[in-house]
Amino acid sequence: MCEYATVPPQKQVRLPRSVPLAFGQSIGYHYRKKHPLFDANAMISVRVRCYAELNDRLPPALRQRAFPHHADVGDTVADLVRALELSAEEVDLILVNGTSVGWNELLHDEDAVSLYPVFESFDISTLTRLRRRPLRRPRFVLDVHLGKLANHLRMVGFDTAYNTHAHDADLVKLASEEHRTLLSKDRKLLQNESLLRRYLVRATDPRLQLIEVLRRFDLFNMLQPFTRCIECNTALVQIAKEEVLHRLPQKVRETYNEFQVCTHCDRVYWKGSHYERMREFIEAVKRDGTREIGEARV
Repeated sequence: MCEYATVPPQKQVRLPRSVPLAFGQSIGYHYRKKHPLFDANAMISVRVRCYAELNDRLPPALRQRAFPHHADVGDTVADLVRALELSAEEVDLILVNGTSVGWNELLHDEDAVSLYPVFESFDISTLTRLRRRPLRRPRFVLDVHLGKLANHLRMVGFDTAYNTHAHDADLVKLASEEHRTLLSKDRKLLQNESLLRRYLVRATDPRLQLIEVLRRFDLFNMLQPFTRCIECNTALVQIAKEEVLHRLPQKVRETYNEFQVCTHCDRVYWKGSHYERMREFIEAVKRDGTREIGEARV
């Protein structure tokens, strides 16, 4: 585990804010060797604050608070993340003095650094520059009372585990092992201390439940309709008409040419009249859900 020295920072030098290196490449040696003003003994002091589950990787005394960290001149935020023994895959947003930065941002004396994990509550795609897309991949597990909501979430493309025979202990275990958010209407179930991600669904109508969840987790920009099997949750793949021709009703053979298949339960999907009704349903959900959000922000 990284040690945190208490000696005051020594002679400093102002460097450019960033350099074009990929994560994992240390630039300390680069500046120690080539920077004309570099003092080999120079150090800087920054204040670091980790949020949410990133604290689990820190010593207890450093959790949920800002703490000093001493680094070499020329260190980047990537060096800082490694020094804290955090994984790059766990960090989705880094702020230095309140500004979103990339891995190669150079640290300067008295910088305030905030490290955030993968977000489940809101979309930071317009803020972070650590990678092309945010790391978060919303995954859910639902209790036995939310079957229609499970179908709706699968219909719009979200990985949603649901089993009508699952017991409370099964749900908690699955949520923990697969890093899923447990959605439930059971307050007592959601009080389980083992749950890191949970949400109490308040609406009773399945359509309103879908809007509620999409709003709560800011998912309207992440919809991928008709990409997942509604029956078993497996991602669908395109398949040639010739390969499923023998399984199709005569009218479907004559009318449709594009098909998808579930590689788990082997169900075949095509864009029939039911598809049009579902598409209209999704468009109405997007319209109503985003309109309510806009009105709430006025």
